[in-house]
Amino acid sequence: MTLGPIDFIALEFPGNRFRGEILPDLFELVDKEIIRIIDLVIIRKDQGEVTVRELRELDPAHVELFSPLKAEVSEMITVIDINMIAEKLADNSTAGLLLIENLWAKKTQQAMLDANGRAVMFERIPHDVVEEALADIAALAATEA
Repeated sequence: MTLGPIDFIALEFPGNRFRGEILPDLFELVDKEIIRIIDLVIIRKDQGEVTVRELRELDPAHVELFSPLKAEVSEMITVIDINMIAEKLADNSTAGLLLIENLWAKKTQQAMLDANGRAVMFERIPHDVVEEALADIAALAATEA
């Protein structure tokens, strides 16, 4: 089975105030089969104490809230991943850890494999790095004008 590119995303919500504002966008991406949620873990850090919940361990109301994500519990997010993110979290914050398959790229990836293509490098450039590079290019263009 060919999988699309898979991303690990950790989103921190300060003050333990996750109110679900991002869920409609994620629901839409899942519904349109643009992404698939392979794993989902919630970490909460209160006064240095870390609590970890996998999707199946949430209370029924939260399980229902997340059900449109059709998230699997693959256990691919490891204890090492969880501990690494927990160390980075600010106190009194909640984080959602997501493992996402990019279904939109699956067909193209298979075509590349069928053509005997071999990925030599694939790296996602962080958004802030792109913004900084574009600002540097604009500043350089302004000084040359």
